Amino acid sequence: MADTKRTARTTARLTREITAFSKAHGGAEGQLAYLGQMGTRIVLVGDDGAWGDLVAPTHEIAAAAAEKAGLALHESFDGDLAAKVRTGPYEWSRMAGIQLGGPSNG
Repeated sequence: MADTKRTARTTARLTREITAFSKAHGGAEGQLAYLGQMGTRIVLVGDDGAWGDLVAPTHEIAAAAAEKAGLALHESFDGDLAAKVRTGPYEWSRMAGIQLGGPSNG
């Protein structure tokens, strides 16, 4: 019983967060990525190119939240979805890490 309530609360919270991201960025699309025992990552890409992610404890919760929020899901993070992402100086420095004098990733 407690797990059912916890699952419902988690799904509702993720649904609210996905919906808020979508509203803030003119719409959104996404992709679900397994993280193993850690759960499932919900990768969000806004229509304006902004991106973010959320982590759900299970794939089922991630899929339910995405469906309730009306998030269009892609099978993989490539092609059209990846092309929509716009990164800024912070992301480039994090990706470069210490190799190019950016902050370390550790």
